[in-house]
Amino acid sequence: MKIIAVNGSPRKNWNTAMLLSSVLDGAASKGAQTELYHLYDYNYKGCISCFSCKLKDGISYGHCALKDEITPILKSIEEADALIIGSPIYFGNISGELKSFLERLFFQYLVYEKDYPTLFKRKIPVGFIYTMNVNEEVLDTSGYKQYLSRIEQFAQRTFGYAQSLYITDTYQFDDYSKYVVKSFSGEDKAKRRIEHFPDDLKSAYEIGVKFAEFNFFK
Repeated sequence: MKIIAVNGSPRKNWNTAMLLSSVLDGAASKGAQTELYHLYDYNYKGCISCFSCKLKDGISYGHCALKDEITPILKSIEEADALIIGSPIYFGNISGELKSFLERLFFQYLVYEKDYPTLFKRKIPVGFIYTMNVNEEVLDTSGYKQYLSRIEQFAQRTFGYAQSLYITDTYQFDDYSKYVVKSFSGEDKAKRRIEHFPDDLKSAYEIGVKFAEFNFFK
């Protein structure tokens, strides 16, 4: 079994990346092979609306025709047994790099027919991990989940199964005193980091275990 993780954060060693690594550690504990891609390492664009993936009898039907540095990642996902995607939330949305990536990932398999079936040839579980500065109350009242649930729906339609993990009130800086952040208490953030982030990492680890050992499509 091979499980791929995609990091939509520009930071390789902070909240989102740490949680993705924990997922992969959980998967590896059950014998899975794992691989982590950091999207900000790659030069690519979002969908360019060439519609080659929809062209009847076209050589790229069902596959993105745009060739760039994420083409090998898209190919690897076709061969993976599970996929984990992580992103920080910026202005109530996923990162721009991940948005562009998901356009390329999802659209190639979408068929413009009734109920919008998928051209992805297998079923694999997909997990999303979202990290954000807002607390749980704002998450529930701001409409964040409404938007993010749409991404989960696209993934479920395309790949067969999807679930999301929301990590709130995250610790953004090593030293809050260095930045203009009067809206937040550095002490409160540090306290939450100590008290809650280990549980967040554990939840991520358990997703990796689940994805590695559970047959979602019996």
